[in-house]
Amino acid sequence: MLTRAAVLFDQPGSWEIVDVELEPPQQDELLVRMVAGGMCHSDDHIATADLPLPAGALPLAGGHEGAGVVEEVGPHTSGWKVGDHVVLSFLPACGLCRWCASGMQNLCDNGARVLGGMRADGSRRMSLDGRPIGQAAGVAAFSEYSTVSVRSAVRCPDDVPLELACLTSCGVPTGWGAAVRSAEVRPGDVVIVMGVGGIGMNAVQGAAHAGASTVIAVDPVEFKRAAALGFGATDAVATMAEATDIARGLTNGQGADSCIICVGVTSGDQVAAGVDAIRKAGTCVLVGMGKAAQDVGIPISVRHLVLYQKRLQGSLFGASNPSRDIPALLELYRQGRLKLDELITTRYALDEINKGYTEMRAGTNIRGVVIHGK
Repeated sequence: MLTRAAVLFDQPGSWEIVDVELEPPQQDELLVRMVAGGMCHSDDHIATADLPLPAGALPLAGGHEGAGVVEEVGPHTSGWKVGDHVVLSFLPACGLCRWCASGMQNLCDNGARVLGGMRADGSRRMSLDGRPIGQAAGVAAFSEYSTVSVRSAVRCPDDVPLELACLTSCGVPTGWGAAVRSAEVRPGDVVIVMGVGGIGMNAVQGAAHAGASTVIAVDPVEFKRAAALGFGATDAVATMAEATDIARGLTNGQGADSCIICVGVTSGDQVAAGVDAIRKAGTCVLVGMGKAAQDVGIPISVRHLVLYQKRLQGSLFGASNPSRDIPALLELYRQGRLKLDELITTRYALDEINKGYTEMRAGTNIRGVVIHGK
């Protein structure tokens, strides 16, 4: 079948809307009619070449945060039916490797193929004039239809709107888990969240949910600072210097229990500021990625790190397990304990995708979402 998709042909480059050929589902695959695709910064990292793709990965159909409806089930594929609502995890979990068996699905060995957007055998499900097209994270949420592995699919309750559910595909669990799992926020903690866009706003939600007494949101954009107060932040400031002063003022000069860095394009200086802001034995969680060309060195004193026993913790997908945590977060939304509606600032048609990313870089969106058929 033919499907309209946003495809990247060069790095750096912009998304082009083209008709691509899509293969029907094989065994353990689903054909999904995409309803919505979240506009995460990771796709923009690919478009700007901040995150270089492996050789041969281009062209690539974008979108790794999405949700839709099952239109066809591959042969000999049990447990799924036409009409199922699904959230698509950008990290396919096999359930068998060492990491899945250890409760760390976010580190599944299948992640090695995420950037290439291909099947395990190296084949691709999309093509254009005979030229293979990769799928971002094996998902391609910026395509009206996509064939995906069942390992990427998580069933979604029918009563949760899919344009909201798509946010639990990446942004919500990444931010939420960064606070609840990676930072291990506890009741009474003082927490700093640096950068409160589509990821950081959920770190604010997660820290508040975990019982932090103080959640300090840091962002240069006034609109985002104001919004953070509605997601559970107790304070919202423009700079890390202000946040650090607040944290030290509340802790007898010690500093925050944790700092969660969710800046879209993260620099070494920002990481150093996060480490400086935390107390002895505190945790600085690094979620945002920087430019690959500048991905060398963080100006942190080794003596400072050792003598104060501080911890610098990386966090992929918020150290979450897709098959466990996506349904859990959807249930929290159903109970009114997780904000999803408020995360979406702007809804875009597929043809407006480049406009959406321009506005994301300008700081006018918390989360933009592509609505297919809009």
